Amino acid sequence: MAKYSKGAQEKVREEMHEMKKGRLKSGSGKKVTDPKQAVAIALSEAREEGEKVPKKKSATRKSATAKKAAPKKTATKKSASAPKAAPKKAATKKSPTKKAATQKSIPAKKAAPKKRATRKA
Repeated sequence: MAKYSKGAQEKVREEMHEMKKGRLKSGSGKKVTDPKQAVAIALSEAREEGEKVPKKKSATRKSATAKKAAPKKTATKKSASAPKAAPKKAATKKSPTKKAATQKSIPAKKAAPKKRATRKA
C-alpha cells in the first residue's frame, strides 16, 4: 500500500521543479536551495489540501530515539560492610595573644571625648 497519494507525489514533483528554476520561496521569503526543504514544503501543502501523507515526525520523537541509543549509566552500589568516613572536626580557633587582644579592643570601643576642667578666676 502506498504511503503517499498520487496528488502528494505530484505536489512534490511541482515544488522540486520550482526549486530548480529558483522560484520556490520559504515562509520567510528567502529562496529555497535545499531539496529536502522543497520536499518538506510540498508535503506540508499536500497535507493542507487533504492528500494522503504520513504524519509529521515531531522533534520530541527524534530526541526520544536519540536517548534510547545512548548507553545507560548505572549507579555504583556501596557495600553495606564498608566503614563510613568520620565527619571532619571543626578547626578550633586559637586565642589571640595579649597584644593582639588589646589592639583589637581599642578601635572597637569609642571613647567619649573628655571634658576639660575650666578654672574660674
